[in-house]
Amino acid sequence: MSKVAILRTTPRTVFEDYHRLMNLAGYQDVVAKDADTALKVNISWHFFYPGSSTTPWQLEGVIRAMLRDGYDPNLIHACHNRTVVIDAHLGERENKQVHVVRAHGLRNIHLYEEGEEWVHIRDAVGDLADKFLVLNEVYPDGFYIPKRFIGENIIHLPTVKTHIFTTTTGAMKNAFGGLLNERRHWTHPVIHETLVDLLMIQKHIHRGVFAVMDGTFAGDGPGPRCMVPYVKNVILASEDQVAIDAIAAKLMGFDPMSIKYIRLAHEQGLGVGDPAEIEIVGDVEEAQKSWHFVGPFQKMTFASRMQHKIYWGPLKRPIEWSLKTILAPWSYMASVLYHDTFWYPFVGRQKMQAALQSEWGRLFRNWERLTPDEQGFPEVGEEAPEFKRAGLPAFVESFRILWMSLTEAPELAARRRHSREELAHYYMDHETHEDAVAKGVLALLILLPALVLLLLRLRARES
Repeated sequence: MSKVAILRTTPRTVFEDYHRLMNLAGYQDVVAKDADTALKVNISWHFFYPGSSTTPWQLEGVIRAMLRDGYDPNLIHACHNRTVVIDAHLGERENKQVHVVRAHGLRNIHLYEEGEEWVHIRDAVGDLADKFLVLNEVYPDGFYIPKRFIGENIIHLPTVKTHIFTTTTGAMKNAFGGLLNERRHWTHPVIHETLVDLLMIQKHIHRGVFAVMDGTFAGDGPGPRCMVPYVKNVILASEDQVAIDAIAAKLMGFDPMSIKYIRLAHEQGLGVGDPAEIEIVGDVEEAQKSWHFVGPFQKMTFASRMQHKIYWGPLKRPIEWSLKTILAPWSYMASVLYHDTFWYPFVGRQKMQAALQSEWGRLFRNWERLTPDEQGFPEVGEEAPEFKRAGLPAFVESFRILWMSLTEAPELAARRRHSREELAHYYMDHETHEDAVAKGVLALLILLPALVLLLLRLRARES
């Protein structure tokens, strides 16, 4: 029988609680001390939004627990992926994760940086690839995974939240960014089956797989970004990635076996998705509660409605093909304009005010100036400093991210790796990459007034 540990926690006891939680779940039997361990940080948004990304106390609690239990800090590193619409370096700063990593002198690995080697999936897992549910069809030529993952332990650090593609997201989804290349959006139409395939890969390549999930904040609504955050004061851990996602789903008020990725993984024997077959340890009464979340589909944002129409609805035939061509950057720019330029500064700021005024919100905002003890934080501060990365500052920052989404788009990066002659052959009018970018910027400037008007209309509609 699979086991999931759950505890109720407070800022005062959060480090002691994480240590107890991990040991209740038996992590020392799973995470070998003589192997490198990747702490797979979750950054669902580069801006801080309660419930969206790994919290600093979650990361700190896991590191402190491991050091207390005799793990070598030289064999522990933080691990980050990126997408073309998420700036991982900004995210680790804004979510105060990098503060924790530096304080403990750990390595901080960004998987897409120069010097990180990726290997073909067939070289990594061999004939296991023949058992994939969908990845061979999505990527007929195969795909690449980080070489460093082979033989490493991995500890996933997700949060409890809903997701517009998968209903809920947690430990299984946390592998998505790390194991797939930047064309991972190709898998969205078959996202549930993809998560099952990725769990197969993890079980094959990693020395040990473990998950520690933070539910101090939990997000309901069209996640993993545009949610309503709630203070829930729970933390979970398990070696069974399916079981921990199932219990988190049950807490949120969903039937885990009705969620396709959980049911498929259960049926494939990759873990246990039926709560009746999962042993709960710790604060057992917490696992019996239901938060009655409405889920991601009842109050969808404009962006999430459009995504559903493109991947599963009437826009699939006329538009989805473009996401697998050099035209794909339009979708990255649209995502940044909606989420970063519009939603976060004008809608999100209002939705997270209550969470920011909670004890956990004050802990986050005062993080750099507080002095914890071995158990946690005796004080979190009566007054919280002004949250600076909101409103106009976030609006301005979004334009830098917009430029990044264009210049670092994998489709354009692939073109840059070809010679000018190959580019000329590709573009019938012999247009260079620089010309294409210049024209794109000019078009964006021309369209900017219309985009501003659209954002203002969306603000009036969704706020």
